[in-house]
Amino acid sequence: MKIINKLISPKLLFIVCTVVMFYNCKSTYKTQEFLRENIPPKPDYTKEASWAVLPGKYTDSFKKYASNKIDTLKADVFYVYPTLITDKSDTRWNAPIADKKQNEKVLNKAVLMQASAFATCGKVYVPYYRQAHLRSYTLFNKGGKESQELAYSDVRNAFKVYLEKYNNGRPIIMVGHSQGTTHTSRLLEEFFDEKPLQKQLIAAYIPGIRIKSDTYNSIQAMNVANETGGFVSWNTYKKNKYPKKDKNRYKGSLTTNPITWDYSKKTNLNQHKGFLYTNGKIYKKALTIEITDGLVWSTNPKFPFRFFMSFLKNYHAGDINLFWQDIRENAELRTNTYLLKNKGN
Repeated sequence: MKIINKLISPKLLFIVCTVVMFYNCKSTYKTQEFLRENIPPKPDYTKEASWAVLPGKYTDSFKKYASNKIDTLKADVFYVYPTLITDKSDTRWNAPIADKKQNEKVLNKAVLMQASAFATCGKVYVPYYRQAHLRSYTLFNKGGKESQELAYSDVRNAFKVYLEKYNNGRPIIMVGHSQGTTHTSRLLEEFFDEKPLQKQLIAAYIPGIRIKSDTYNSIQAMNVANETGGFVSWNTYKKNKYPKKDKNRYKGSLTTNPITWDYSKKTNLNQHKGFLYTNGKIYKKALTIEITDGLVWSTNPKFPFRFFMSFLKNYHAGDINLFWQDIRENAELRTNTYLLKNKGN
């Protein structure tokens, strides 16, 4: 190992180890019964400590991607992060919001690589919540349902406090990914669909989960880049690859083109605006995509460590940051379009 460390940079070594662990980790989840007495303490969203991000609570790293004129922004962004509690040996069904290890992931992974894409079009709000463990999906009928219900109750309470304390009638962009989309989709159904609040909806960006075009009654899928009031969604895999256990898992789900934002089935390199990597750099013209069977098929992105990404088939973790600049510019376009349409209202 000492010899390897001399030959390989720490960052490269980390990537190698991550890939090796990914392909060798075949152990099953360690589980325990879902018991009410094991539930972590309920968050109080009237307290700033229960929020990962508030307009006056941006980390220095996040500020690099945010507007330097935050007080002039006329819209809000409500973001719900994906599942970050994934350790198979972790028997907890839900993570407490006081878990420093999980909160570090929230701020330096999810918020930095995903929510940052929206930080120039609105003031960003991100609640900590008692996120459900990843196994809540595979063991949905063995404790997973209760775990996800608990997580949603937090997100719901946070959104209610946001509306009552912070929103003040401002237009909203709703954003989620993976588990975050599971909860954000429910917020859309409960608070926006056929409700007065829908008038304040600029757009909902909800990738990472199967969403059908008819999921909502009045919130429509958007197929034009400057369309507002609806939603977009997609799931990303490596080109010519499908979900391992169910090839048709995403068939029939809404699949938005996250580069052109229209009905285009394919793109070229010149159309891709930028992939945000963990080194903080944006790689333009890095990939092409093809829409098929409910999936966004992506080529292996062109960036310094692309060899190691070639081992991956499921690009789920990159649903947002693979198209970071594309999403950023689109969110700005939709926000500006909404504000012009509703000028004077």
